Amino acid sequence: MTDEAYKPPRVWSAEGAGGGRFANINRPVAGPTHDQELPTGKHPLQLYSLGTPNGMKVTILLEELLALGHKGAEYDAHLIRINEGDQFGSGFVAINPNSKIPALLDRSEDPPVRIFESGAIMLYLAEKFSEFMLEDRVGRAECLSWLFWHTGAVPFLGGGFGHFYAYAPEPLEYPINRYTMEVKRQLDVLDRQLAEHRYITGDSYTIADMAIWPWYGGLVKNAVYGAAEFLEAHTYTHVLRWTDEIAQRPAVKRGRMVNKTWGAPEKQLPERHDASDFDGLDLG
Repeated sequence: MTDEAYKPPRVWSAEGAGGGRFANINRPVAGPTHDQELPTGKHPLQLYSLGTPNGMKVTILLEELLALGHKGAEYDAHLIRINEGDQFGSGFVAINPNSKIPALLDRSEDPPVRIFESGAIMLYLAEKFSEFMLEDRVGRAECLSWLFWHTGAVPFLGGGFGHFYAYAPEPLEYPINRYTMEVKRQLDVLDRQLAEHRYITGDSYTIADMAIWPWYGGLVKNAVYGAAEFLEAHTYTHVLRWTDEIAQRPAVKRGRMVNKTWGAPEKQLPERHDASDFDGLDLG
């Protein structure tokens, strides 16, 4: 079947709009679909998430903060099964009206503060603990530029390339070509930046690295969409060097396991409520 086989109707209707891996949770309206209270743990920070690249960004940052000794960064990570529609429960929608993971509730504030969207959560935590954000005005601008670059770029990678390459009911040449070209351009942007800098913003490891690494590091290492060969990932040598270096950080090894429910069992930690939860897992 070709792109020409579909002709849009004059007025779009949700009827028959399904298809693809996530058809059961796609809908054209917001708001909760059912009443569902969220669980609450003992720590100041309550995270509701899943171990996708978007969720992984925040758990990596929280583990990095804990590694620096910030006890206020202790957190409970509750599992939100997006394939089962947990993100449409009333409790979750109250924290994130956009019904996307991750969502964070900071109970150390009175009243508690809700934060949603991964980039906003990372910026909030970096400012709260004064870590992983360059302090001078020029450095801060550079870090924020790359943080916002990632928030603008990732939808083309995930909702664009990932959907049409890996999840769409049938392959379509135009969208695959369109989004492949864009993703390769993004990888080239990163590769050129990392050719001149150890980390994304320079010599300092920041929230920009933690935000970008789960998606683009995962992509070149074939952990995202299984598309490394298709994208000629081996040609982005500086992205690969940076990816491998960050992967060796102990906090990253822990953070990438949290709220994960697939892959090798010894690499999964569906819920995290204490540092001891990592005992017995493969942190290699």
